[in-house]
Amino acid sequence: MNTLHTESFHTPIAFLIFNRPATTKRVFEEIREARPTKLLVVADGPRNEDERRLCEDARAIIETIDWPCEVLKDYSDFNLGCRKRVSSGISWVFQNVERAIILEDDCLPHPTFFRYCAELLERYKDDPEIMHISGDNFHSKNKGFRCDDSYYFSNIPHIWGWASWRRAWKTYDVSLKNWPDVKRQRLLMEVFGDEPTAARWEDKFQDYYDGKIDSWDGQWAYASLVNRGLSIMPKVNLISNIGFGKDSTHTHEDAAQNALAALPTLPMDFPLSHPKEKKLNVQAVDYLSDYIFGIYKYRAAGSRLKRLIKRTLPGLYESLKRAR
Repeated sequence: MNTLHTESFHTPIAFLIFNRPATTKRVFEEIREARPTKLLVVADGPRNEDERRLCEDARAIIETIDWPCEVLKDYSDFNLGCRKRVSSGISWVFQNVERAIILEDDCLPHPTFFRYCAELLERYKDDPEIMHISGDNFHSKNKGFRCDDSYYFSNIPHIWGWASWRRAWKTYDVSLKNWPDVKRQRLLMEVFGDEPTAARWEDKFQDYYDGKIDSWDGQWAYASLVNRGLSIMPKVNLISNIGFGKDSTHTHEDAAQNALAALPTLPMDFPLSHPKEKKLNVQAVDYLSDYIFGIYKYRAAGSRLKRLIKRTLPGLYESLKRAR
């Protein structure tokens, strides 16, 4: 038995694994330290015979559990791909539990991440406006970042280590079937109040709707935005993504070439300090919109177009200004 801890952790943890036993083991060791009483494991199947052993080795790590724990497994015999496997796996998780902390096999948590999630899952369990709890903080280079409490609010969820509730996941639709209506109504313009930001996300969601991106996470951001949801973002970074590299599904770059790879983590202080109001940290949200999601490119493109119209069609430019 694990002798480092005598207390168990009662918030369910979902662990999403695939074909990377090395990173799976590192994340699993942090889960082992937390000693959850319920662990739900979602695994995709191999894409080919060469990959079968890697998938088996990753799954074998789960069999080394040495603390009292109910283990539920949703293992696929064949490869479903990121979009279908993760979305169906998380749906399966929330069919079994009302709330969960969710870790993928390359998201290495700081030990305090688990308590942070558990306390906030309880605090906001009946608040429909709060849809997501993130473990990420990407503000290491943001000199203007300020957060006076333990966390702040954003309208975009980050998914390298997160937590949520069944009530929130019910809004999720991997196919985005109502996207044409949302796009036609310019709902995202109402949400953001900013044309470049709305245009960036409209392009992104169109790609998801058309099936051009084999992923599940954009649809979760979509669910949050169209339902006017808020995401909790920690004051310090609690998750380090250790999965960058050629064997990754999406983060193919070498870790040395990406500023978000293997970010150091810091402990969350307790007791948590809670914001007095549920409102966006505008500076933090705007910074991440530019830094993570590249909104500045859309803003720059819009500025170039305005300058072109002003120079070549001054009458149209003045009409557009009056119409705003």
